[in-house]
Amino acid sequence: MDNSEKIDFTGKFFLTSMVSLILVLGSLGILMSKGLNYGVDFSGGAEIQVKFQQKVDLATLRDSLKSNNFSASSVQSIGEASENEILIKVPASEEHINTITDEITSFLKKDFAEQGAEIRKTDIVGPKAGEQLRVSGFQAMLYALIGIMIYIGLRFDFKYSPGAITALFHDVIIILGIFSLTGSEFSLQIVGALLAVIGYSVNDTVVVYDRVREHEEKGTSKSLKKNINIALNQTLSRTILTSCTTLFVSLAMYFLGGGIIHDFFFAISIGVFVGTYSSIYVAAPVTLFFDKLQARA
Repeated sequence: MDNSEKIDFTGKFFLTSMVSLILVLGSLGILMSKGLNYGVDFSGGAEIQVKFQQKVDLATLRDSLKSNNFSASSVQSIGEASENEILIKVPASEEHINTITDEITSFLKKDFAEQGAEIRKTDIVGPKAGEQLRVSGFQAMLYALIGIMIYIGLRFDFKYSPGAITALFHDVIIILGIFSLTGSEFSLQIVGALLAVIGYSVNDTVVVYDRVREHEEKGTSKSLKKNINIALNQTLSRTILTSCTTLFVSLAMYFLGGGIIHDFFFAISIGVFVGTYSSIYVAAPVTLFFDKLQARA
């Protein structure tokens, strides 16, 4: 093994493929058993933005909502802490969708009159509209994956497309599985996070594929397996620096950015980690597999 192959990535492909398979199957199992905790965007309900003249403890507000039969509501602080603005999300069925905002407004003005509750904005999403948004969100991800598959096939070779798409499905399924396991809210902004992860992951994969193609175009007698191993070693420092920098920013926003973007950067942080792994240990093994199939045909 020469200096361009300091780490034998391809030698670990069988083990990492088993790990990925277990993670994906486990995530699918959790998704089928628990499902996703759809937010108001996807399930229907109301979003109420409230400003209080005095500071209100979020735990107290949540307890008050539960005691008034709004047990599935979400409460988040928005803006600066000194502004005392809170976003309340309350799911509602079709028959209660038109009365839910009146009920919440009445409850806030009664139970938090001393704190000076003032309704700033209310948004209502019907259950049918929420379902359509949910379908559209998943369709957007599917179309993105199809577009990426065509792009990879045209830019490189169609033997590379299955590896890139498998890696992206791997990333998305694991993130969805973690969201299902933790019960984190799955909303329209999380679809945006998943699309961002797809873009990040495929960029990492394309960098590796570009380097593999460079070696293939040199016309050497090296096998695809060896070229992939060399390419992964040569791009490793770039991959580590990019991933660590992105993850640092994402974690900073997760811990310091406030509750309203908490779940978004939770998805991004998982996606950076999983996407970096998949560009090395998912896309490359699948590409090798399809190359062997192509050689046998």
